[in-house]
Parts: sequence; C-alpha cells; structure tokens
Amino acid sequence: MEEVITQSAEATLRYARISSRKVKIVADLIRGKDIDEALAIVKYTPKASSEIIEKLLKSAIANAENNHHLSHEKLYVAEIYANQGPTLKRIRPAAKGSAVRIRKRTSHITIVLKERD
Repeated sequence: MEEVITQSAEATLRYARISSRKVKIVADLIRGKDIDEALAIVKYTPKASSEIIEKLLKSAIANAENNHHLSHEKLYVAEIYANQGPTLKRIRPAAKGSAVRIRKRTSHITIVLKERD
C-alpha cells in the first residue's frame, strides 16, 4: 500500500481578541469550500469574525502559492478550526462596593488548505 501525501498549506492566527464561539459560526460556513467561494462567503457575511477570517484565508492562500507552489484553482479549505486562547480577566465595579469579573476571551484560529485531485 502506497501512502498518497497531499501537500497542504496553513496559516494560524494566535491570540485573536474574539471569542472562539463567534469564530466557529463563520468557520462552519466555509469548511470544505473552494477558496474563491470561501472568500466570497466571508466577504459578505455580516459577523465580527468575518474580517479576521478573510485576512487569515488570504494569508493561507499566499502561503500555498508562494511557499508550497500549489495551484490557486485547485485549492480548497480542508480544515478550519478555532480553539480557545487565554482569557484576559478584568474587573468592573458593581453595586454595594462589590466587583464583577469581565472575561475578555481570545482564540487561536487555524486554516489548512489542500489541493483537490
């Protein structure tokens, strides 16, 4: 049995100041799509994470073309996932001298592109 090795290119954004839960909504829309279709979807999706994912997707495309010499026409989004990063904890004064903790969540977003056969 011969193992077929498919080349892939990836781009990772770490410590993005947005909750991974919000990123996953847009990530689910473009998983498995061709890159031109994925770019179109991200461009016209009115979500906070769309802008971040669009920039990261363009970076992954550039990595694929320049570093791995992959064909633009055959590329598709093989994997995209958003993991939780460290949470920045802040404190906000509340009633009766108490304090409320504010959690500013971060995420690590990764996009993996592969060529279709």
